[in-house]
Amino acid sequence: MSIGLNIVDWLIIAMYFGFVLGLGWYLKRFTKNQEDFFLAGRKNSPWVAAIAFLSANLGALELLGMAGNTYKYGMYVAHFYWIGAVPAMLFLGLYMMPFYYSSRIHSIPGYLKLRFDEKTRVLNGISFAIMTLLVSGINLYAMALILHTFLGWNWDLAMWISAITVACYVTMSGLMSAIFTEIVQFFLIWFGLFLVAVLGLVEIGGVKELFARVPASYNTLWSTSGDPSLNGMAITWGGIILGLGFVLSFGYWTTDFLVVQRAFSARNLRAARLTPIFASFPKMMVPIIVVLTGLIALVLAGDPSKGFSLLMDNGQPNYDSTLPLLIARYYPHGLIGLGISALLAGFMAGQAGNISAFNTVWTYDIYKSVLNKNASDAHLLWVGRMATVVGVVLSVGTAYWAKGFPSIMDYMQAIFSWVNAPLFATMLLGMFVWWITPSGAFWGLICGMGVSITMFLGVKFGWIDSNTITLSSQGSDMAANFWRAWWAWLVCFGMTILISLFTKRKPKEELVGLVKGLTKEVSLDPVPFLKRPEFYAILSVIILVLLNIYFW
Repeated sequence: MSIGLNIVDWLIIAMYFGFVLGLGWYLKRFTKNQEDFFLAGRKNSPWVAAIAFLSANLGALELLGMAGNTYKYGMYVAHFYWIGAVPAMLFLGLYMMPFYYSSRIHSIPGYLKLRFDEKTRVLNGISFAIMTLLVSGINLYAMALILHTFLGWNWDLAMWISAITVACYVTMSGLMSAIFTEIVQFFLIWFGLFLVAVLGLVEIGGVKELFARVPASYNTLWSTSGDPSLNGMAITWGGIILGLGFVLSFGYWTTDFLVVQRAFSARNLRAARLTPIFASFPKMMVPIIVVLTGLIALVLAGDPSKGFSLLMDNGQPNYDSTLPLLIARYYPHGLIGLGISALLAGFMAGQAGNISAFNTVWTYDIYKSVLNKNASDAHLLWVGRMATVVGVVLSVGTAYWAKGFPSIMDYMQAIFSWVNAPLFATMLLGMFVWWITPSGAFWGLICGMGVSITMFLGVKFGWIDSNTITLSSQGSDMAANFWRAWWAWLVCFGMTILISLFTKRKPKEELVGLVKGLTKEVSLDPVPFLKRPEFYAILSVIILVLLNIYFW
């Protein structure tokens, strides 16, 4: 299939690429030192940082993958945006950000070094760098796949154009250009894709008619979670709460440097705390684009008179084609260019976010930590720029690797359970329990990662029955991911405590500012309660509860 573009569509797409590159070139003049490059000078307001915080998460998997997953699983996908995101974002803003921001670290591995030791920092730095490159490659792959499949572009050309664009504007001014382009991309995504949901509802007859025509097991969040056979994910409420709502969610939103780095760019501690809290509000609204469009596609495909069906690959439906096919169905020329630009914006936001996080972790937590401990600030700025170019090239390699794996979404879910799930246990214990030792943290993290990887390989090669992991007679790949993350967290948590009981502890004096209870509470600027992070967090919780009750 190929969507015909006219001159207006091409001009809109060209204007988008030109604007992104021009913004990167303009911001280069403000990037004078390594703090400007890696932390955007710590000058951003909470709303600017919050939009970038969320936009960095709106990549290929978020837009195409989740819309397709909604077609496959129904409303259960909304769990990724609500219970699977909001509580962790609020926890980050209220409790973890004071530790991160006040220590003036450049990365999450940097905190691990201060709290534990160098080997724990390097272990996390390497594992995170690999993960970010893989995710960056997935964004490249997805973008090239869409341009090739739906526009008829050459696959390799589309991928290299996007890769070179991201390399240029991130190399010029680092996190600063990434954040400002992410803000533009955030609004472009909403303006370009929101109309798909509106036009779909108009065709079907409204929200009430939409949910009336969706299968009963597809339009609820919790009512079918007691029995895995009643929902498409084949998951119970236990897996949703423990695996997704607790471990995967908190492991991603509170320890993944890709998103936390955006909060680091805020101008003060109060703004840094408000960043993830403010971001929780638009995060709860993202299902309007991905979940609603997935349900619209499901209803249209179930009505033969509508003439709508997903693309087929080797006899199997290509769920990722859901959103692009709706764009082709509803948008006239001009708007098609806007819709394609919105998809490109999502992919490039995800890739730029991963690359800016990669260059920071590589520069500070691997290069300076292991290879050149006496590097000057000017040299680190140069290394960061070179790491950006190298990271993009490596991302192209992972994109070609991704091309050979049609089930790449499952592999990505697995990788998050390998890295983020056990890391959250380490961070949680490190921040709240002073007697956790460096050896306990390091070996606990090794055990947690090892258990998760072993479970994944065991199921993949038939050594372990997936039902053993999910504690049920039924289980899907998604359910296995949720439960595997829980077991990885639990093992890391338990082993870290056990090993810490028999190994040398750090003196309390070295942990001031790093552990709650040993750290003097930071007094924020005296502001009315209605302007404090706690007030906005309460408001966010109320909205979250109401959404879950309404779609119960």
